[in-house]
Amino acid sequence: MTTVTAAVIERDGRLLVCRRRTDQSHPLKWEFPGGKVEPGEDPVAALSRELQEELGITAEGAEEITRFPYQYPGRPPILLIFFRVSSYSGATENRIFDEIQWVAPQQLPQLDFLEADIDFVRRLAHAK
Repeated sequence: MTTVTAAVIERDGRLLVCRRRTDQSHPLKWEFPGGKVEPGEDPVAALSRELQEELGITAEGAEEITRFPYQYPGRPPILLIFFRVSSYSGATENRIFDEIQWVAPQQLPQLDFLEADIDFVRRLAHAK
């Protein structure tokens, strides 16, 4: 099973979300930054690597929020692990996405998120 990490990064009461490019799988879907854990890699280390690659930031604290399996039709199952990133260094820059935005948690359900993220997004939106 492939493990995928995702970062919930908050700044001034808003969360960072990213929209995939048209040439990526699940084009123009919104997601939290992160990505696949490489074989032998720790999930927190994978999250840190992905944040550096995607946004040019270094996570300085990551606490697991939740994890759950998900399977897209016709694809092998994945294990999603969501982390709250409490602080980071560096300025966020969009290195690979179509768009990045800081949004209020209540606005999350209005965005077209990846199917695997939808239940988590709804819970997050109503937790505040």
